Amino acid sequence: MEDTVLKCNKLNKKFGKKHILRDVSFEIRKGDILGFIGPNGAGKTTTIKLVLGLQSITSGNVLINGFDIEKQFTKAIEKVGAIVENPDLYMYLSGYENLKLISKLYKGIDKKRIDEVVKLVKLENRINDKVSKYSLGMRQRLGIAQAILHRPSLLILDEPTNGLDPEGIKEMRELLVDLAKKENMAILISSHNLAELDNLCNKVCIIKNGEIIEASDISDIKREANTEYKIFEIGDIAKVKNIIPDIIEINKHEFKLDIKRDDIPDVVKKLVENNISIYGIKEEEKSLEDAFFEKTGGNIIE
Repeated sequence: MEDTVLKCNKLNKKFGKKHILRDVSFEIRKGDILGFIGPNGAGKTTTIKLVLGLQSITSGNVLINGFDIEKQFTKAIEKVGAIVENPDLYMYLSGYENLKLISKLYKGIDKKRIDEVVKLVKLENRINDKVSKYSLGMRQRLGIAQAILHRPSLLILDEPTNGLDPEGIKEMRELLVDLAKKENMAILISSHNLAELDNLCNKVCIIKNGEIIEASDISDIKREANTEYKIFEIGDIAKVKNIIPDIIEINKHEFKLDIKRDDIPDVVKKLVENNISIYGIKEEEKSLEDAFFEKTGGNIIE
């Protein structure tokens, strides 16, 4: 499919007798922001290194814009931007001087493109200051500016919000959403910050013990999570406890039940028969964190 930017096909990686990755397969299309998540030691960093051609693949392949990362490395990697761990910056130079240096590595990067990228990452007011005076969030944004100077179709970020305060995290989220939309970029983010990925990503890929256990839209993964709590808003919760003992009290006017949709009429009937007013029923919105722990059984390395 021509919209597919990154495609991993049955990736396997062995170190000696140790099988690190087993048939890892997933893809990212233009405009997608994919959260790549899993317990510590699950194989996230190894997968990223294979995608970037930093380690050899035991079997399987990685295609970036249709080019094989091992057989056509130069073609495959030329439209990739990446920050693994912290961005490499010259602290004694200004932000603009850092970008100017990086621009020399690529063809056709002129002042107009540098200015365009500076505006995208919202560093216009500080771009001529020395990087040593930047906050951590500003350095992260400058790092992303470096990574996207050459108009990559794929951006790979490893823990981009590490160490950022809430304001820095919000700015990073807005920047990445902008890049996906305005530059039609495919973005792969490996992170432990599940709450942030929940607000940011439209796709998620869960890896555990070197195997992909789920890869789909984030909304589908949350919908498929086993718990199906329904929240009831009623007049007085005190009466409800005697009628339905297994409720989970939220406050004096709300409770929730782990029931299927088809069971709702029976609960409503019980409440009405006991003269309990019902003001609303809604499904509890599951978080990515809830879905992750249900899919993986917790942050466990087996």
